Amino acid sequence: MTRRMSQARGIPEATVARLPLYLRALNGMAERGVATVSSEDLAVAAGVNSAKLRKDLSHLGSYGTRGVGYDVEYLIYQISRELGLTQDWAVAIIGVGNLGRALANYGGFVSRGFRVAALFDADPDVVGDHIAGLNVEHIDDLEAVIRRRGVSIAVIATPAAKAQQVCDRVMSAGVTSILNFAPVVLSVPDDVDVRKVDLSIELQILAFHEQRKADRMSGGPVMAEEWPEAVNLSISSDVVGSLGSVRSADPAGTGERESQ
Repeated sequence: MTRRMSQARGIPEATVARLPLYLRALNGMAERGVATVSSEDLAVAAGVNSAKLRKDLSHLGSYGTRGVGYDVEYLIYQISRELGLTQDWAVAIIGVGNLGRALANYGGFVSRGFRVAALFDADPDVVGDHIAGLNVEHIDDLEAVIRRRGVSIAVIATPAAKAQQVCDRVMSAGVTSILNFAPVVLSVPDDVDVRKVDLSIELQILAFHEQRKADRMSGGPVMAEEWPEAVNLSISSDVVGSLGSVRSADPAGTGERESQ
């Protein structure tokens, strides 16, 4: 679902971002033969609190049945309809390196309403390759192929230096929804929706949390909010150390240092 659609229906963006989590949990339940689910159980499976889940689902007009919960199959239909997954969405992947190939071969797109309709690359050694039932097209043919195959969503998996140029070209071909894997911020007009996926940023965030855990265990680096207290402790320790040095140098307590 695009930002414009969610706003038109009065569904907050934060709710839209959580709907796929609910859908994934519900699909897992349906595969296990679960017919109904309580808000508490669904919230646990989706990783949110139950009050937030009930509020999110109320935007869809789904309130469940007291003492029974939600009908799993019907809730799957409701969320899928709201996300636009009850129709087929044609996707083009631009940049068929290792990441682009992996995306093209991912089997989960079709079951979720997304069909990879075109692959593009600028490398002559890649153009013409047969991947996931498609021939890789040359980037020069991008606009014509996108229009001819009715592409609605473009996935940019190019190097950062080429991403904005590719973005401009897919927009000129009529695409208004873009998934960007390139490590760069794309400049787009307000009527174009861009979702950014940067795996390195996610890894850096995980590294931060790992470092914090290691610091707590080892009494590691002082964090900014702890600095004043730590400095005071350090100063006190230095003063005590200095007094100890004075006492050692003046064992009689006369205030005079021993000659060297």
